[in-house]
Amino acid sequence: MRSTMQDAPLSITSILKHGTTVHHDSEVVTATADGMRSETYAELGARAAKLANALRRLGVTGDERVATFQWNNAEHLEAYLAIPSMGAVLHTLNIRLFPEQLTYIAEHADDKIVIVDDSLVPLLAKLLPTFTTVEHVIVAGPDAAAADLDSLRSSGKQVHLYEDLLAAEEPTFDWVIGDENDAAAMCYTSGTTGQPKGVVYSHRSAYLHSMAVCAGNVGGLTWTDRILPIVPMFHANAWGLPYAALMAGSSLLMPDRWLQAEPITRFMEASKPTVSGAVPTVWNDVLGHLDAKVKDGSPADLSTLRLVLCGGSAVPVSLQKALKERHGIHIQQAWGMTETSPVASVAAVPSGVEGEAIWRYRGGQGRPIPGVEARIIGPDGDTLPHDGESVGELEVRGPWITGSYYKDADPDKFHDGWLRTGDVGHMDERDYITLTDRAKDVIKSGGEWISSVDLESTLMGHPDVVEAAVVAIPDEKWQERPLASVVLREGATTTPEELREFLSEHFAKWQLPDAWAFIEAVPRTSVGKFDKKVLRKQYGDGELDVVLWAP
Repeated sequence: MRSTMQDAPLSITSILKHGTTVHHDSEVVTATADGMRSETYAELGARAAKLANALRRLGVTGDERVATFQWNNAEHLEAYLAIPSMGAVLHTLNIRLFPEQLTYIAEHADDKIVIVDDSLVPLLAKLLPTFTTVEHVIVAGPDAAAADLDSLRSSGKQVHLYEDLLAAEEPTFDWVIGDENDAAAMCYTSGTTGQPKGVVYSHRSAYLHSMAVCAGNVGGLTWTDRILPIVPMFHANAWGLPYAALMAGSSLLMPDRWLQAEPITRFMEASKPTVSGAVPTVWNDVLGHLDAKVKDGSPADLSTLRLVLCGGSAVPVSLQKALKERHGIHIQQAWGMTETSPVASVAAVPSGVEGEAIWRYRGGQGRPIPGVEARIIGPDGDTLPHDGESVGELEVRGPWITGSYYKDADPDKFHDGWLRTGDVGHMDERDYITLTDRAKDVIKSGGEWISSVDLESTLMGHPDVVEAAVVAIPDEKWQERPLASVVLREGATTTPEELREFLSEHFAKWQLPDAWAFIEAVPRTSVGKFDKKVLRKQYGDGELDVVLWAP
């Protein structure tokens, strides 16, 4: 027996239509150098339609990929809506990746068009000659006409001004409503080992994930909320907040390129957010700024902020306590990854827990949200009990969790229909997840992944280096930073400065180790592998002679 319900596809198109009509009076507010600019959701819908018409006129058909190289602003949101809703695929390029990785990603995704913020033109211009599949570049932003457009044209691409394109188009579009399982957007992992891997989100997965983010256990969003996504929109669709806001009718507050503590705080005071989302590094900086303002006798008024969703790396309890006790800001940790859209669990405190016991739950990764199943798998492949003690690898599955990578099978990442997260930890009797380590020894710094394996292999390519092992060490600002322990060849006198210079040919500046130890030998396990837990213990016990690099 089948139901009598109508069969309406779940799609970003329906989110676009609902948000820009039912909630037409909600607004998108974008920070500027000296203030704010805004447009209503009705205006957002009209501009998204103009963008879709312009992209169609430039030859975008079917599921061709349109890339964005943008900050969090109104133009990026227009692309978020227009590209999937016209049947194409939105590809958000992570501007913080190393140039070679960005080239690989653009080629691998077969990007046809790139929309770039005016402030990012110099960065894109350096990369554009290597983007062989790209035919058109669209420059967006208030200062687009003043950007160095010739630097883009020198690559042989056709260059257009965003506002000029929109001015020539109609404010309506025959939006595509296709199969809900069709591709809507794609995002690549940070490439912890090897090249970044592509995750393709469907219209259905984006819709269901947005509903989960709206729900009370996550964001509890309503049309009275004002949402500030500080997490960049090139990170796993900014945790689903843009689509969830349109679905709920919440206004969106976009910080653009001004992500430092002072302008973010100033923007929050002016725009009055109720909900925000960012990595711990941002809130650590904001905390320092708020403390300084209190000391100066000019405390910031952030009283409208009821909830901060925080993730990307583990959120220290000390940071959560400080923001709550000194400034009344409630941090709620969320866990996920690019492969999980990304929100998969939230560390809300269970009913009946009070006092200091609260922080045990806020300090972990929380319970899986509705739609997500989680389990802990032991070394032998058996499912371990949820007893708070049995440690293994976390696996998850659900309708917004990827079952494969784009053009990359990578069977080791998947297990009987479950995603192997690479995170190690345990679950308790309440199904609360606590992660304690990472299976592949990756380092998460400021919400970005750094591959210890890649750093090691490159370091060992230096003529003076015999062995090198890299581990994560705690960092007050970035949560984790890489410590490189290096064995030099006899008689070599290579310095950290020289090794950093060597690495800089292969890694972005933020990925380079700034803590170094020169040791006689790397500890090994019984099977000859680097024993990194010994290095971590040696560091924790103060047994390593650590040299800190400073610019």
